[in-house]
Amino acid sequence: MNRELSLAFALLCIAGGARADVYTFVDPAGVAHFSNVPVDPRYEFLLASPREKTNSGESYDPKMLASAAQYDAVIAAAATQSRVEPELLRAVIAVESGFDSRAVSRAGAAGLMQLMPATARLYGVSDRFDPAQNVHAGARHLKSLIARYRNDLRLALAAYNAGEEAVERCGRCVPRYRETQSYVPRVLRIYERLRGRGGAS
Repeated sequence: MNRELSLAFALLCIAGGARADVYTFVDPAGVAHFSNVPVDPRYEFLLASPREKTNSGESYDPKMLASAAQYDAVIAAAATQSRVEPELLRAVIAVESGFDSRAVSRAGAAGLMQLMPATARLYGVSDRFDPAQNVHAGARHLKSLIARYRNDLRLALAAYNAGEEAVERCGRCVPRYRETQSYVPRVLRIYERLRGRGGAS
C-alpha cells in the first residue's frame, strides 16, 4: 500500500462516528491525494472521518494526512537514535498534534509531540516548533518512560500524557483522567494498525 495511503487508513480508523467522508486516489507519480469533496473522477471513497480531535484540539483532516509523510526522515532518525519504533512515534504524533508542527494545546504543550516547556528544557530543546528537535526529544522522553515501566506501553503512554507522578499515585495504573483513559487506547490502536500494515513503508 502507498505510504501516505497506509498512514491515512490507519489514522482514519481510530474512531467510529462519521463527520465527513474522505476520498482518495493515487496519481501516476505515486502521490496520494485526499479530499472530502471528490471533484476529480479518480477519487474513491476511503472512510468516514472521525469525530475525535487531536490533543491540541485540531480535527483530523485530509490535508493533515497527506502532509504527514514529510516528517518520515525526522521520525526515522529519531526512532533509530532512541530505539523506539517509528510506528509508535507516528501514533503518538497523530494523537498529540495531528502532524501539525505548530500545534499548541491549552496546557501549553507545543509541536509535533506536544512537549511541555519543562520536558523541552530537560532534553535541550531550544525551539519546540522545530520538527527535528521536537521529535528527537519526544522520542527520548518516551524511551525513558518505556524503560521506567519495563516495556509496558500502556503505562509509558499514560505517563507521557498525564505525567509519571499521576501514574505512580494510582499504583502504576492508567490514571482515571478522562483524557488519559481515551489517549492510551487511541495511540495503541493507531500503533497496531501501522505495525500491521508494515508501518509507513
